Amino acid sequence: MSTAIGSWPDTAQHPRPISTYQGWAQISLILALTVALYAVTLADMANDWWTDPNLSQGLLIPPLAIWIAWMRRDLTLAEPVMPANRGLLMVAGACLLFLLGKFGAEFFLSRISFVLLIAGLVWTFWGTARLMTLVFPILLLATMVPLPATVYNSLAAPLQLLASDVATRLAEVFGVSVFRDGNVINLAHISLDVERACSGLNSLSALMVGAILLGFLQCTRASTRTLLFLLSIPISIAVNVLRVTGTALIADYHEELALGFYHSFTGWLVFIVGFAILYGTARFLHFVMDRKEVKP
Repeated sequence: MSTAIGSWPDTAQHPRPISTYQGWAQISLILALTVALYAVTLADMANDWWTDPNLSQGLLIPPLAIWIAWMRRDLTLAEPVMPANRGLLMVAGACLLFLLGKFGAEFFLSRISFVLLIAGLVWTFWGTARLMTLVFPILLLATMVPLPATVYNSLAAPLQLLASDVATRLAEVFGVSVFRDGNVINLAHISLDVERACSGLNSLSALMVGAILLGFLQCTRASTRTLLFLLSIPISIAVNVLRVTGTALIADYHEELALGFYHSFTGWLVFIVGFAILYGTARFLHFVMDRKEVKP
């Protein structure tokens, strides 16, 4: 038998109110157990956000997810509380993932299990209808978890080669004498190594999160939001390729500028330009797709 926060069900269809004291006791117990279980895991993840510039967008995601859930609170609270025992399966799965992550030293599993636990608790105590209203902030919260190292490396390598290959071809179009050896761009006086940090994967993950937010704020149809999310991938790759190309062109004329101020500045510029293009794309898709009303 499951117990809903704020109700004690005689049957699944007819919950009976219980005292406020009992409801708050349940909430306090769940919060205490969650904090005890995840305190170290969440602290380690927050430290990664703070110390690793490539993961710094994670600092913004929890407040944004909470803000979106708060803005949609009327929609959520309008649904009736219908406790669902099936949610306990998700809670059990989250706990299993947490244990696997701890015993296997896989940070991703133990961290993503926290998001699954939140979804499972909402499902268990509030029911399916209320969970559906919180799907978006929960999915957004999942993006705060950094990718496993194996996945990150497997994605970074082809992006490195793609960026270096296209940048080499574009540099040749501008008349620069250049040839590529793997992910190394060889110019007349200098060789540029397109490292993992320059693969564009970090800006890609940031722009994908931005696409999720812009889709929620600017678009109304699920198909439009999905298309915007998918378009964030080529947009991010294209902007990063232009960054690498610009570095090669400038390095051919002024090595110190290309590897100094320009290299540092364009790290931020890639995201700003990419987000601006993504915002314009969201507005365009909203104008073209969302405003098409199906008339009887």
